[in-house]
Amino acid sequence: MTTYPFEFDPGTPFMQQASDWIADVFYELLPEAGFEVRDEQIYMAFQLERAYNEKATIFAEAGVGTGKTLVYLLYAITYARYTRKPAIIACADESLIEQLVKPEGDIAKLARHLNLTIDARLGKSPDQYICLNKLDEARVNAEEAVVFRDIYDSLPSFVHRPDTMQAFHPYGNRKDYPELADAEWNEIGWDVFQDCLVCHQRHRCGQTLSREHYRKSADLIICSHDFYMEHVWTYDARKREGQLPLLPEHSSVVFDEGHLLETAAQQALTYKLKHSLFESIVTRLLDGEVRETLALAIEEAIYASESMFKLLEQHSVAVPASNRKEIVLNDSLIREINRFSSQLAVIEEELVFESGLYTIDDYQLKIVEEHLEMIQLALSLFKQPEMLISWVMEDQDGITLVIMPRKVKEILQERVFARKMPVIFSSATLSVDGSFDYIAHSLGIKDYLSFTVASPYDYAEQMKTALHAESESHSAQKMQSVLAGLQKSEGGSLILFPSFEELEQFRRDLAQYPEAKEIRFLFEGSAEISHLISTFQNDERSVLCAVTLWEGLDIPGPSLAHVIIWALPFPPNDPVFAAKRKDASDPFHEVDMPYMLLRLKQGVGRLIRTREDRGDVAIYGEQLNRHDVLEQVEKFLPPGAERMSAC
Repeated sequence: MTTYPFEFDPGTPFMQQASDWIADVFYELLPEAGFEVRDEQIYMAFQLERAYNEKATIFAEAGVGTGKTLVYLLYAITYARYTRKPAIIACADESLIEQLVKPEGDIAKLARHLNLTIDARLGKSPDQYICLNKLDEARVNAEEAVVFRDIYDSLPSFVHRPDTMQAFHPYGNRKDYPELADAEWNEIGWDVFQDCLVCHQRHRCGQTLSREHYRKSADLIICSHDFYMEHVWTYDARKREGQLPLLPEHSSVVFDEGHLLETAAQQALTYKLKHSLFESIVTRLLDGEVRETLALAIEEAIYASESMFKLLEQHSVAVPASNRKEIVLNDSLIREINRFSSQLAVIEEELVFESGLYTIDDYQLKIVEEHLEMIQLALSLFKQPEMLISWVMEDQDGITLVIMPRKVKEILQERVFARKMPVIFSSATLSVDGSFDYIAHSLGIKDYLSFTVASPYDYAEQMKTALHAESESHSAQKMQSVLAGLQKSEGGSLILFPSFEELEQFRRDLAQYPEAKEIRFLFEGSAEISHLISTFQNDERSVLCAVTLWEGLDIPGPSLAHVIIWALPFPPNDPVFAAKRKDASDPFHEVDMPYMLLRLKQGVGRLIRTREDRGDVAIYGEQLNRHDVLEQVEKFLPPGAERMSAC
């Protein structure tokens, strides 16, 4: 019998009993343990009861300090036990996952103060695990080979031994190697071009073993938005291949920082094509005895792939302030794409005949057929350019063609929101000017519940803000202004950058300022992110420079008493937002401004985390010279924001 945290009466509706118990938690149990009673939590609890009763989608917009995480955790856990299926808590990124599961996090608080045993397990994305094949190569060929050999030697013994495993445990998590910079991790971490299905080491892989662990969770599986959307997108394909889906059947989903889900959905629905990977997969068919017509079809397809990628390289141009290249479609490139697609169709027809002869291993055949189907789906988008977003990326291994459907909302509507299941969007920033239409429309959500509760903090008293309307010609003055602010605060500062390019430029420019040498800067990318956050929190005189910490960073007290917004976080100059702008009648106010305002509110929200916190926010931006931008920014800031002269 499932264990509930209250005495269960089979004659009374379960959600009514759960809601009554959750009310007791906030009115009695947590206050007795020293927690502050918050009316916002009680209000949110009654709203979530509706969503769970109706198995509906709800936008739960609750300001900083409302304690929204405790509310959705209580409902997710009790409903999971009732349905005997775990709840999924999908966070925006890996750093937010760590915030949730850390020893002093909300899950640990509930377990401790309510005397609950909570089965919470992590379902981390593949790129958070070591790839044994890449590690084998790096420990021989990489410049840091010694470091990678040490990592290899430290792996569990069952990884090295070919005999049957008697006991095993998950290993190789990114968090286990905190000192590695992101560039070093990329040398050994999984990437999208790893073909795990035929990897001879897959049964000893830390990523594979971790799935066996988290699938058995009784209460919570905590993953990233990216990983959840990858589960949705690969669900049918994995079942056809005889594999388990990435996540088990679940009772409800909570999208923490849910305003970021659309980006994760687009990334999950993105196809990445590379000639070398295609060639390595189709040539496997030639290992056995195959008919000559199939061998010729494979040879022709490889030639067509080479030709297509050469033309893509010739007909792509660099996009300023981006690592992507825009494809310039023309008749010759379209013809080559169609020729490659036709050759794939020939292979697919030949495989129908070949499968009847049983000359090809059935498992290998399924893998190739799935890969060819994926390529065909991707290339078919070129027949409907209005439905396509595509670009080219180039690295030392050649070029990669990236293809993304322009709109993901139809797929989300069918595979996520059409299910009769509670879906909770939780964030402090889900609405724009009081309306949830922007996020609902972008995700294809037609029917939903919603509510908004404000933060209980007195921002006018606790926060001082300064708006710096900068001039592009005065970048040196901006640096001096920022450094002066850092010297005044004596550390405890977070600088948020809109992009890694701007962060790296800031890092290089610091060398020109002697006063910067007295400040300890921590840069995102120089180590594992949760390790950096911990270092920053424990050193009140340090300065953390980050790109991905606009959401979720929760550091109360003097360790974070100063937030600097390096530049207003308008959307990046990439094909995704370029496509959105083309679809809008007023791109700046329909696309750029809502995105910027949601992200800016999140960034400012990093400062005040308790009633005792005090601090300063400095916001820099050339666009603050525009009246419409300044007016919108001032709307959500405490009254009396100081305006500074151009810097």
